[in-house]
Amino acid sequence: MRPVTVSIDVPQAPEAVYDFLDVMANHERFTDHYLTRWRYEGPASGVGSRVTVAASLAGAKADVDIEVVEAERPVRIVERNTSAGGRRRARGTYRVTPSPSGGSRVSFEYAWLQAPLADRLLAPLVRAAILRANRVGMRRMAEELTRSGSATAP
Repeated sequence: MRPVTVSIDVPQAPEAVYDFLDVMANHERFTDHYLTRWRYEGPASGVGSRVTVAASLAGAKADVDIEVVEAERPVRIVERNTSAGGRRRARGTYRVTPSPSGGSRVSFEYAWLQAPLADRLLAPLVRAAILRANRVGMRRMAEELTRSGSATAP
């Protein structure tokens, strides 16, 4: 399945955005519209930070294990996602780059590495549901950055 990418521009500097995204608990604040029952493991931030969540999209529900597997401050955080008893494996990548107008451009790519047959057969619907949920999440992330008082770019 082809990856799904969403992006948003925010007034905060890349370092402030990265520092916010680096803390796994902060993700709950902007993705709890489709990810619930957050159970944390490991360090609060950085590589090895882990969470198990209940995902609910388009009427389907599944437990998902998410672990940060790569981090390069202030530009990239890579998460490994596993669900459906290991039959669904994906990679979520946050990229933070300076915006030409000041602030930052934040992108999130969700890429399937392995998907169950049902996901593949319903790929257009699955991709649309993920795209919609992630767009809402990015808007909410931008609101949370403002609410948390993260510094804006000069």
